[in-house]
Amino acid sequence: MDRRNLITTPTLAGTLAAAGLIGTAHAQAGDARAALAAASLIEEVKRRGSLRIGLSTFVPWAMRNKQGELVGFEVDVATRLAQDMSVRPDLVPTAWDGIIPALLSGRFDVIIGGMSVTVARNLTVNFSHAYQLTGIGIVASKQRAAGMTELSQYNRPDVTMVARRGTPAVNVVTRLLPRATLRQFDEEAPALQEVVNGRAFAMVGSIPLPQHSAKRYPNELFVPFAEPIERANSAFAVRKGDPDALNLFNNWISLRKDLDSFVEERRAYWFDGLDWESQIQR
Repeated sequence: MDRRNLITTPTLAGTLAAAGLIGTAHAQAGDARAALAAASLIEEVKRRGSLRIGLSTFVPWAMRNKQGELVGFEVDVATRLAQDMSVRPDLVPTAWDGIIPALLSGRFDVIIGGMSVTVARNLTVNFSHAYQLTGIGIVASKQRAAGMTELSQYNRPDVTMVARRGTPAVNVVTRLLPRATLRQFDEEAPALQEVVNGRAFAMVGSIPLPQHSAKRYPNELFVPFAEPIERANSAFAVRKGDPDALNLFNNWISLRKDLDSFVEERRAYWFDGLDWESQIQR
């Protein structure tokens, strides 16, 4: 009997068996990768031919023009993103305090609405890279808050502050001005009107609301602080468990923000001036 056969035969069999196991493992891994790719939001968007974007109406992020169309900074960003993906932008206006639940329920694919990154929100959704630096500021009544240029002066029970319900401004007032009286409104316009009419000392809101409001009502309002009372990063929000979508959005932000300045140019148009205001519904 050839001893070489005794050694070679089982070794060859073992090699073939191992190869079979490895091949099966590779096939299973390939199937898993294919399944993940097929389930990706990006593949769904490509099949559908549209990107559904959740946003809420905040001036100048998103608002209606005189023709009833949505315009604003976030509308420009969302439209360009969909264009670069070769799909249609499907804008879905949603109440701010319900926008994250609507994302999680699948009503739309991504939130592009000036949403600030917070740890509490990040427990529920994933955030892209920041695409703009923003913050929270104050616009005050010249009648009620004259001479009040220190934040501590607003932290009194007899000082009424207003803010839009469900926004970071509410949390900022609660945390930085816990003794102040806070009234919340579903929309910015009626909240601001309380300050214009002298029924509230000041409104807390996302920049550039304070600066724009003071320009619109120069006789009634002023901005008491040159810097935000709190800084923040805005990012896209997506459902958890989809690395492909997060990767695409992150790379798009890098391209449009760092390479061709699209994001900064649109931000400057909507945030730094009011040339667009004549287009907007009243």
